[in-house]
Amino acid sequence: MFNIRVYGILINGEKQVLVSDEFIRGSYYSKFPGGGLELGEGTRECLRREFKEEMNLNVEVCEHIYTTDFFQISAFNPSHQIISIYYFVKALEEIQVPLRLKEFDFDEDQLIIYEKENEIETFRFIDWDSFSADSVTLPIDKIVAGIVKDNGQWAMGSGEWSIVNYQCNGKS
Repeated sequence: MFNIRVYGILINGEKQVLVSDEFIRGSYYSKFPGGGLELGEGTRECLRREFKEEMNLNVEVCEHIYTTDFFQISAFNPSHQIISIYYFVKALEEIQVPLRLKEFDFDEDQLIIYEKENEIETFRFIDWDSFSADSVTLPIDKIVAGIVKDNGQWAMGSGEWSIVNYQCNGKS
């Protein structure tokens, strides 16, 4: 069975990358925000919905970055193949959810939720100079982190982050 996931890379004006720290079924994951595609929705619609559900944040879905091009088994269900799609996103409003300063900084209320739902999440920004593939846990996220870090550039005119001069097979 296929499991299609859609994730957003949000880089703020201070050149910080947004990540989600999650505790799921007893394991810790740092990953890009996003989630599963639902039947009847497109990938961009999915990503807007996920940001609204997880962060109560309206986002604009911008440039496509990457789609999985290799076989990847789900970390949560070995009978599922993961296909992940990544976009840059831009916040259309100020982030209202509490942002943490350190990874896996869950409060008491969240730990109570974990006892009921077996998963919790928090969000934090990582400074650009500290951000790398090692900042995230999942294998596909690591590839995308490398692409963004190695090929990303702040487009001063537009005020947005984009992949500049990214080459695949010698072609840009």
